[in-house]
Amino acid sequence: MKSLRGVLNNSLARNAGWMFVGQGLTFFIQAASFVLLARMLGNIQYGIFAGAFALVSNLSPYTTLGSGMVFLRHVSANRTSFREYWANILLSTFLAGTTLVVVSMRLGHWLLDAKSAAIIGLIAIGECLCGRLVECAGQVFQAHEMLRVTATLNTIVNLFRFALIATLFVTFRHIDVRTWAIASLCVSALALAVAVAVVTKRFGTPHFDLRLFGTKVLEGLGFSVSASTISVYNDVDKTVLSHYRMAAANGVYTIAYRAIDIGTIPIYSIYSATLPRAFKLGRNGITNVLPLGLKVLRRAALFGGLAAIGMAAFAPVAPYFLGNTFVQSVSAIRWLCLIPLLRSLHLSAGLVLTGSGRHKYRTIAQVVAAAFNIGINLFLIPRYSWIGAAWASLLTDGSLAVMNWCLVGYFSRQITNTALPAVASESSDQIAA
Repeated sequence: MKSLRGVLNNSLARNAGWMFVGQGLTFFIQAASFVLLARMLGNIQYGIFAGAFALVSNLSPYTTLGSGMVFLRHVSANRTSFREYWANILLSTFLAGTTLVVVSMRLGHWLLDAKSAAIIGLIAIGECLCGRLVECAGQVFQAHEMLRVTATLNTIVNLFRFALIATLFVTFRHIDVRTWAIASLCVSALALAVAVAVVTKRFGTPHFDLRLFGTKVLEGLGFSVSASTISVYNDVDKTVLSHYRMAAANGVYTIAYRAIDIGTIPIYSIYSATLPRAFKLGRNGITNVLPLGLKVLRRAALFGGLAAIGMAAFAPVAPYFLGNTFVQSVSAIRWLCLIPLLRSLHLSAGLVLTGSGRHKYRTIAQVVAAAFNIGINLFLIPRYSWIGAAWASLLTDGSLAVMNWCLVGYFSRQITNTALPAVASESSDQIAA
């Protein structure tokens, strides 16, 4: 009983618990959503959607110019600055988001097949403007360590989407990809209205300060570059598959990758819950945040290992839920099942680097991983289709885990070695005395 009370009184455990509950609900909601969506669209239509969505995902991290992470970093330490940093999010998203919608439409006609390019504008508005602002609204509550509300917002968004998919499935049974793109945009706009209303009611209206925007834009861009590299090595393979007009293979592979993303939800919930604490501990150096990173690693790796085993074992049931057009997804899921474990490794090390103020080095590692991923996908996919994409994903996540932990080890040893001369000098003084 005493241990239970201790867990409930521990804010970190409580916040992680709320994120886990919220992400757990999200797990089931998203699983049901993508099963119904896959049945409605089929592997070819789903592949067309996946190609457009992947390209938008590669660009969307720049929508907010990193203002959400800037908010999280600064407001976690000084909560009285909410109004200025919330206004910074809104201004950044309006300026960059509208630009990126236009850019994505231009790039779509060059990089994607014609059918994917035709829907990219609808998807870009939903993701670049609506989706990213909803995510930032969640970060507002995350900065205040009110992760119950963050989890609730995420769950509400997914409930809206599931309700729409279920309604379309019952009404039409089968739809084309353009109909889904329009419907998805409507849901994203509704979720945005709810999120902004909740933030305004709880914390008040924004206060615009152009000087803050000017002074924080470079810091935010650093976070955007980092987030975009994650999107690149997660989604560029779907863009390449679309470029080579492999719509059916893209549908099979994307469904499998989606299953992997759902299996990674517990790991991201732990990471999200500990990030504000990492920022606080990291003010005093990497050695203070490293124990937290190791604690996250132990817990996240456990979930990653269980997810890998579970997905490998239960992959054969996928076609019974998704439909016969996704039979090849069984093999794809098994190829990709180690990714949750690899993500637990590089996310825990990334937490230490970001929390201790060394996010730029984490970003460099992610840029290297993204460049490697692009190159190897361009080599493997034309030769081996989605199997080449799976190999590229495994190699990229594995190499990123190695790079991140090497960086953590390097900076930790650097601090230790710097402290050793001082200890030796103190010992010499004692001997001389």
